[in-house]
Amino acid sequence: MKTNAGALAGLKVIDLTQMLAGPYCTMLLADQGADVIKIEPINGDPTRAFGPFPADDVDHHFGGYFQSTNRNKKSLAIDLKSEEGKRLFRRLCRDADVVAENFRAGVMDRLGVGYETLAAENPKLVYAAIRGFGDPRTGASPYVDRPAFDVVAQAMGGAMGVTGPDAMTPMKIGPGVGDIFPAALAAFGIMAALRHAEKTGEGQFVDVAMYDGIVAMCERIIYQQSYTGRSPVPEGNQHPILCPFGTFSAIDGQVTVGCPRDSFWKELTAIMGRPELGQDPKFASNNARLAHSAETIAIVEGWTSARTKSEIALALDGKVPFGPVNTAADIFADPHIEARHMLVEVEHPGSSRPVTIASTPVRMTKTPGGVTHRAPLTGEDTSGVLEAAGLSAVEIADLKSRNIIA
Repeated sequence: MKTNAGALAGLKVIDLTQMLAGPYCTMLLADQGADVIKIEPINGDPTRAFGPFPADDVDHHFGGYFQSTNRNKKSLAIDLKSEEGKRLFRRLCRDADVVAENFRAGVMDRLGVGYETLAAENPKLVYAAIRGFGDPRTGASPYVDRPAFDVVAQAMGGAMGVTGPDAMTPMKIGPGVGDIFPAALAAFGIMAALRHAEKTGEGQFVDVAMYDGIVAMCERIIYQQSYTGRSPVPEGNQHPILCPFGTFSAIDGQVTVGCPRDSFWKELTAIMGRPELGQDPKFASNNARLAHSAETIAIVEGWTSARTKSEIALALDGKVPFGPVNTAADIFADPHIEARHMLVEVEHPGSSRPVTIASTPVRMTKTPGGVTHRAPLTGEDTSGVLEAAGLSAVEIADLKSRNIIA
């Protein structure tokens, strides 16, 4: 594994997370140089079985799902249901900075390795949990025992309720924002708690509920309900407060155009050859355009629909906020993506060719971080991690022989 020159180098993270939310959170830390030790069951994280797989990969150690969010991590396989496995886990946590998990509330406590147990041996420990409905330590939810995934968080948190082609058709957002946004919040919470621990020597429990995270992400609907007394509904690809601000047809696809300020509208009308609309009281202000939204949108659509995406780009570039609606293929071909190194190739065990995953968008001039290593094989780093923890080769071999570790 190459050295990651990130700002979090030297930070030890014990990662028990699975699926998407937890692994994405610890991935953010690993991308910035943290030493993330992924604790897996003896048979590996179940998400290793999720595809897609390269066509020539017959081993199926893991698919794209696992590769993307578990890069830069080490893997240590332990049977946490065994007493020896639990003792070994507690030993690893004694000098850890962070423990992260996303099991249902109470799972770690029932195993005897919950926050209080670990903190008693490591008072500076930051323990982070991402659950569907939070942990009773920070606020008891009536839904605490419910399992939750991305689609549940999107539905309950309000994202689906304002997404869709019309008021009667709520839709799930394509990317797993119900997982990924709470994951980013948890990473922020971990860093805030580490700052406190650095100053005081006192660790703490960090709790992010996926439901809460999506409510926070959908902050607009909260103040809209409060200010107007009405619950927002899906409005297609336009904006409930700004106009024009949405998608518009082009000859060869769609583009987005946004005029959050009246100066952008004046620039757009001049480019469209309709400068008088920039001064017309019916359209001159955002609130006026919003009151005449159907007509405003039709005017813009009339101009964009007669042009290709490249023609629109040439006309608006640097003057009015816009962007083409990209497919993944478009993103792969975009010079911005190449210039910003947002796609990175990594090895895929079992395949003769590298695969491409999204890189970190967090860029720093002194401590760049980034993707330096593929996702690990199950237990690939077990011996190395345990040797660093002080176990002898004989002890490690004995634990392996009894299937306590792999």
